[in-house]
This record gives sequence, structure tokens and C-alpha cells, in this order.
Amino acid sequence: MNTKNKITDYDIESVMGTLLITGVIISGVVVLFGGMVYLYQMGSSLPHYKTFRGEPTDLRSVKQIFSGVIHFDSLAIIQLGLLLLIATPIARVIFSVVGFLAEKDYFYVVISLLVLAIIGFSILNVGAG
Repeated sequence: MNTKNKITDYDIESVMGTLLITGVIISGVVVLFGGMVYLYQMGSSLPHYKTFRGEPTDLRSVKQIFSGVIHFDSLAIIQLGLLLLIATPIARVIFSVVGFLAEKDYFYVVISLLVLAIIGFSILNVGAG
């Protein structure tokens, strides 16, 4: 068997580590950029600490967030960074499925798919409630 083309556990762990680090850094940069845009756009306004305002209704779906980013809405940019942060471990689980398939380790493919299904169900359930 040719070992040059064989994917090792170290290769998969290395790519997964890089994936996680890259995802966190990119999401952090996007949130930081959104915060800077927010301060530029709203930095001179006075905050009202007596009333709590949750997230605006126009930032509650992915489509609306992307629409806000296109229009350079600072809160939408921050929300996009948070979505990227949430997507990072999901991407890791998806990559785990691919890695386990490449290793032909079907037991862990099933477990990873189960984890992915639980995450998907949780996200859809939170969105419905």
C-alpha cells in the first residue's frame, strides 16, 4: 500500500485545528470591524441605560443579516461575526464526518452525523421558539 497518499490522524487533527483557529479569528475580526463601524456611526449618541432593547427584529434571520451587511449596517456586521463564530464548530463536525469517511471509520461517521443532527435540531428548535 502506498503510504504517501494515506490520510493520517495527524493530518485530520491539523486541519481541524487550523479550521477552528481560522474561524475564531475571522469571526473576531468581523465583530471588531462591526464594532468600529458602530462606534463611527453611533458613537456620539447617548445610551439609555434605563430601558433594555434586545436585538432588532431585522437581525433575526440569516437573510436579513446578509441584507444588513450589504447595506453596511454595523449591527448586522456584528451579528454576522457571531454567526461565523457559531458556524465554526459546526464546520468542525462536518469536517469530522469527511475525515472519518476518508479513514473508513464508519462508527465515528455515524456518531458525527448524530452530533450534527442534534446541533441542527437545536438550531431549528431555537429558531422556532
